[in-house]
Amino acid sequence: MDEAARELVHDWLMRADHDLRSARALSSLADPLLDTAIYHCQQAAEKSIKAWLQGRDEPFPKTHDISDLVEQAAVSNPDFAQLEKAAAVLTPYATAFRYPGGVFAAMPTGEEFDEALAHAQTIYDFVVNLLPKETKQ
Repeated sequence: MDEAARELVHDWLMRADHDLRSARALSSLADPLLDTAIYHCQQAAEKSIKAWLQGRDEPFPKTHDISDLVEQAAVSNPDFAQLEKAAAVLTPYATAFRYPGGVFAAMPTGEEFDEALAHAQTIYDFVVNLLPKETKQ
């Protein structure tokens, strides 16, 4: 992997990490902002998988559908298939709570957020463990 590609992968991972940290910070406020925090869980997972695809120089579509990204990644690494359930849970959070009057009118529960955070962390950790060391620095 050349230096430019390594830096791009590192940037995707850094942003995924920032999304995870943002989710945790927003959920721990005195008045938690779980709708925004759960969105950051979705973003962390999405960016993590895009980091891996970028590292393999595999073009990916502009999408927020983590299931599609997992499916694409599983073509070259079948171990990604184990993330299908997590992807299915997280994908709707790209838009679910961002606008009023939608299908998800109520705010997410603490349990819903905890599940989303666990799935996002699992995906992030999975990807980080696959990538070469130099992309993580």
